[in-house]
Amino acid sequence: MKIDLSGTTAIVTGSTGGIGLAIARGLAGAGASVVVNGRTQAKADAAAAAILKAVPGAKARGVGADVSTADGCATLVAAVPDADILINNAGIFEPKDFFEISDADWTRFFEVNVMSGVRLSRAYMQGMLKRNWGRIVFISSESGLSIPREMIHYGVTKTAQLGVSRGLAELTKGTNVTVNAVLPGPTMSEGVETFVKDLAKQNGQSVDEAASQFVRQHRGTSLIQRFASVDEIANMVVYVSSREASVTNGAALRAEGGIIQTIA
Repeated sequence: MKIDLSGTTAIVTGSTGGIGLAIARGLAGAGASVVVNGRTQAKADAAAAAILKAVPGAKARGVGADVSTADGCATLVAAVPDADILINNAGIFEPKDFFEISDADWTRFFEVNVMSGVRLSRAYMQGMLKRNWGRIVFISSESGLSIPREMIHYGVTKTAQLGVSRGLAELTKGTNVTVNAVLPGPTMSEGVETFVKDLAKQNGQSVDEAASQFVRQHRGTSLIQRFASVDEIANMVVYVSSREASVTNGAALRAEGGIIQTIA
């Protein structure tokens, strides 16, 4: 299968590093004109430049906008009025005891992880429906199906993303627009790598030992028994963003290494 996204414009929020950058790079490699988004213009430009260097012939540009706010989403939409592919990837996580999670923490997590995707889908989906083609993908998590006790607020926002994505998919009936969610498991992005390095330092372990122990202790049902790479997650997202994924709609697509022990 050759995925060809030539002639499309793809926006990937939160794509200056980690899974988002890998997705943007993958979409650029498939021919899409990619908009890299980060909170600052400098970071967005640097990430776009990295894609242009890594992918011969790529088309990529940066747009600095903090999509955790309504004003930031408006800034992004003003810079890029139309898009064929929207990847709602911007997100935050933080291990924290439930009894220490403040109202402000809950609000912050919903603004970043949920409302960014709500606002941008509202802005771009109508154009997709009018053109009768488009792809919206929410980057959720296996934590949305199995809420982690160490970060309940994060898991709840990932469940909310599944509800939003399925609800939006219902609005696409009879069209060539699809809305799906991808559910990564533990993935070795920059943020997670920092977290694992901190664990290693605390426990007097190597990074590999700390990573392996984390999976065994906190995601013991994993079938792959390791962290995924950012490119492994990006591969799933690029496919579901493609023309070839035309009958995949309203789905919660797992890329979590078999952590969830159900058949549906």
